[in-house]
Amino acid sequence: MWEETTTARVREAHRTRDVLIEHWKLLLGNASLRKAANDPDGACMTSFTRYTEEEVRRLNTLQAAYFSKNVEIFEPPLPEGVPERLERIVDSAGIDPSDSVLDIGTGTGILIPLIREYSPAHIYANDLSEAMLEFVRTHYPSVITAQGDVADLALADASIGVTFINACYPNIIDKHKTFTNLRRMLRPGGRLIISHPLGRSFVEILKKNVPFPLDDFPAAETEATELFAPYGFRVSLFLDEQELYLLRLVADE
Repeated sequence: MWEETTTARVREAHRTRDVLIEHWKLLLGNASLRKAANDPDGACMTSFTRYTEEEVRRLNTLQAAYFSKNVEIFEPPLPEGVPERLERIVDSAGIDPSDSVLDIGTGTGILIPLIREYSPAHIYANDLSEAMLEFVRTHYPSVITAQGDVADLALADASIGVTFINACYPNIIDKHKTFTNLRRMLRPGGRLIISHPLGRSFVEILKKNVPFPLDDFPAAETEATELFAPYGFRVSLFLDEQELYLLRLVADE
């Protein structure tokens, strides 16, 4: 099914993706725009925006429809340099064979082959889009999929060793409920990796091209500490490079 989509539609999707990346590179090349996008000295968020249940449902429905329509954008081949940065992201989690791993906003499962190299006990893949998860089930049948909002995900308490939120942290609408739920599911000492293989500033380009709101990543380690400490997480790694954002949180003992 999916193998047959290497057609004009896929090529057009990749052209759309590559145009966004070229716009982002122009932003990085402009000193004033780069400072606006990456300035860690700007206003810091110290708590998450609260939405009504109706707003969360509406925005989640909008996102699910958008990503189901644009599955091809996320198919390989990946842009230059991204595979290597994804390897760094997965390596940073220190996955042990005893760990169960949860991949939030898995999309087409870009991280899954990298996660499997560490032979974890189980891999769970979560996404709002059923079309994305159909892709995952077709290519990685051993992965356990769960469609819906991660804020409502009902895995057992302390059952997860590592969670990835790669390239989708800005999309999570109800962050308060999400990180409360993630702390419940993560075992003490479990790692939560928040990352983007094109860097924090890429969100500025995406904001102009998607029909739903996107939050910024925490711009400094102190901001991340203030945001996540109330949920029982401490910062153990903060990396904010031009083309890689990587935040590792550890669940308190």
